[in-house]
Amino acid sequence: MEQIPITHIVIVSSALFFIGVYGFFARRNLITILMSVELILNSANINFIAFNRYLYPDKLDGVFFTLFIITIAAAEVSLALAIIINLYRRFNTIDIEDTKTMKY
Repeated sequence: MEQIPITHIVIVSSALFFIGVYGFFARRNLITILMSVELILNSANINFIAFNRYLYPDKLDGVFFTLFIITIAAAEVSLALAIIINLYRRFNTIDIEDTKTMKY
């Protein structure tokens, strides 16, 4: 079975990363920003797995880093969604531009 060249994997990972960065800076919706952060984390996971596979095929260090990132991302999503739900209940919006009306 033929392996996919690492350059293809890095190109896909870079595309995911830059789509996530664009979504983080260009969007105003908190849910979209949260999904953009997840895209950035997933691109890092792809890099960890790809470089682990090509540089150290007998070790599982990249897989362990990926599992750790997935665990942290799950905790981050649950906490962020709780905060977003509370903001929506209080201000009836999750748009970043409406923060001028948010007075604590």
